[in-house]
Amino acid sequence: MMAESSKALMQVNIVAADHPVWHGTAKSVTIPASEGEMGILADHEPVLTVIKGGTVSVVDPAGERHAFEVSDGFISFDFNKLTVAVERGRDVVRTEGPGIE
Repeated sequence: MMAESSKALMQVNIVAADHPVWHGTAKSVTIPASEGEMGILADHEPVLTVIKGGTVSVVDPAGERHAFEVSDGFISFDFNKLTVAVERGRDVVRTEGPGIE
């Protein structure tokens, strides 16, 4: 069992064709994969997959959730580095409350 202080993290880089959208460290990321939602945690097996338009959700080390609207693209994950490459992407403006409108 892992000690609380040694939680695995991953580096995340979300990029659109014409600008970087977000980069940082995360505990988990949920992506709109072509086959349905897919969750990725640190130490996940390597993956390269197509994603569809939707919301990428990132949980940072402090437990805060960040959401990004993205268009079709792909993700690549290996050695705790996740790259989300999309044609268009933007930060979602968050409202108070549990859901993102």
